[in-house]
Amino acid sequence: MKNLKFVFFVLAMLAAGFFSGSLMAQKVAFVVSDVIRDHFTEAKQAEQRVRSMVEDWKRELDNLDKKIEDLKNEINKSRLIWTDEEKANKDKELSDIQTQRLEYSRRKFEPTGEYDQTVKQMMKPVEDKIYAAVQQVAADEGYDVILDKSSQNIPYINSKFDMTVKVLRKLGVDVEKLEKELQEKIAKDPRNQVKESKQAPGKRTKSRTGGDTEIKRDDSKPAQTPTDTPNKNDIFKNPPALPDGKPPVDSTKPFKIN
Repeated sequence: MKNLKFVFFVLAMLAAGFFSGSLMAQKVAFVVSDVIRDHFTEAKQAEQRVRSMVEDWKRELDNLDKKIEDLKNEINKSRLIWTDEEKANKDKELSDIQTQRLEYSRRKFEPTGEYDQTVKQMMKPVEDKIYAAVQQVAADEGYDVILDKSSQNIPYINSKFDMTVKVLRKLGVDVEKLEKELQEKIAKDPRNQVKESKQAPGKRTKSRTGGDTEIKRDDSKPAQTPTDTPNKNDIFKNPPALPDGKPPVDSTKPFKIN
């Protein structure tokens, strides 16, 4: 129920701010307590008992409302023919019923009234079981913080951190359908989709057989630049050594003939 939403795990560091550096280092997951209660049989049974009790109380209030309305109509119709004593008696009767209705409503539904006490009595064993299951899942999965999305405003959190199905499984609930729905939700989240790297297409040339052949570019080898081609002037100025070890002929000097 909305007024029974609970926070499973509250740390002292939350008081200092959820987005503090120390908390961001923690491993965080979440559950949806409304979904847990909707599928946990014991929770549904307890809520049905509370709902039945509230309906009985509302019927009693409706009966008192009808008495008040009928008495008002009677007073309006007969006021002119009644004696002063009869009018006073009817006015007192109306006031008593109105007071009775007000006191009954307050006794049942005001804060700390019978409704709150009964709900607490019926739901506490259920909440304790859910709380224990959440703690067990947190220990099994290694999470430091478990948030309740039903009671906390969370703009976005990745569905892969949703522990609701695992908590229900701990409580003995058949979660086959819920698990399938969760996996579909996780797969549709763009953050969980693997992006394929784009590669530049290779060049295509005609082969001797007439078909197209794709030449793949090897990006690992640096492209040859015009500066890699030797200059012929550099060759004549700095000629390589001869095989017999003799010094190279200086092409810039004239040949000496013996």
